[in-house]
Amino acid sequence: MDPIRHLKISMMVLLALVSLGVTGYMTIEGWSLLDALYMTIITLGTVGFREVHELSAYGKMFTICLIVFGVSVLGYIVGSLAQIMFEGQIQRIIGRKKVEKRIDSLQDHYIICGFGRIGQLICKEFAAKPIPFLVIEKHPEAHEKLHHEEYLHIRGDAAEDDTLLRAGIKRAKGLISVVTSDSENVYITLTARGLNPDLYILARSGEEGSEIKLKRAGANKVVSPYVIGGGRMAQAILRPNVVDFIEIATGREHLELQMEEIQIPAHSAFVGENLISSGFRKETGTIIVGIKKGNGKMVFNPDSHSKIEAGDTMIVLGDPSSIEKLEELISCDNCAADIIKKHKAEPHRV
Repeated sequence: MDPIRHLKISMMVLLALVSLGVTGYMTIEGWSLLDALYMTIITLGTVGFREVHELSAYGKMFTICLIVFGVSVLGYIVGSLAQIMFEGQIQRIIGRKKVEKRIDSLQDHYIICGFGRIGQLICKEFAAKPIPFLVIEKHPEAHEKLHHEEYLHIRGDAAEDDTLLRAGIKRAKGLISVVTSDSENVYITLTARGLNPDLYILARSGEEGSEIKLKRAGANKVVSPYVIGGGRMAQAILRPNVVDFIEIATGREHLELQMEEIQIPAHSAFVGENLISSGFRKETGTIIVGIKKGNGKMVFNPDSHSKIEAGDTMIVLGDPSSIEKLEELISCDNCAADIIKKHKAEPHRV
């Protein structure tokens, strides 16, 4: 049992003994509240002072019982305090409380289950973005590295309801299950889907046939690192220049070119406009590579008259500053009307 819990239980028992002692002396001896409290304290404290008043036979028997129980409880409390002090529990508890507060404040975050090789890479990408996330890991040896990287994390089994609830699954935007065992990924997916039906779940598949089971369990998307890795290696031989381009566009370490996705909010003034009247290309210099519609349909290389709808996700190619400018443009409701008016009067090619 946790030493802190030991201490809490001991203090509650001590408080109960004090209440019992006061009640006993007031009932047996007919003393006042102050005299009964004083006698109880000096008895439990074993300080050796004389009795407040002469004790009756029943009072002496009651005092003997109070001393026996009091010494036992006080010894237990002293032992718990010593363990806390020697093991540095106080510092860990304070640090843990701070972590719990940070976890409680998370909103629209991602929960990463597993801190293996794949989990570490995901955390590195999320931290660089940055995207709010926390890690669930049950193996103690991984927690040293999580502490070192200063990633928000909790210890526990992600397949258990209590662990996911502690991770704030009700408030989470998505969950990524990348533990090494496919069966564990299935259990985690089932548990997460039961706790939050609207959660986006991405799961790792290692063995053939696991993808179907994971999707049945509730995963929105299943990824096999072996299939992706094998395909990527084959393409690196067959289409090396294409692979180089994709690596440049999707790698965060390349500053000259980035590929990003930007969602159109429902309240945006650009809803109902087309790519010409929006002026996205003219104003920012970005290239709209594709648009994923709200119904899941992907439109590749959209033409200039493609209509922008609420919930559309635009796949954008450009340098980081241009993409950042486009994100600001879409989120700026005040300047949208002027841009639309200007580009409707003088349409340009996208």
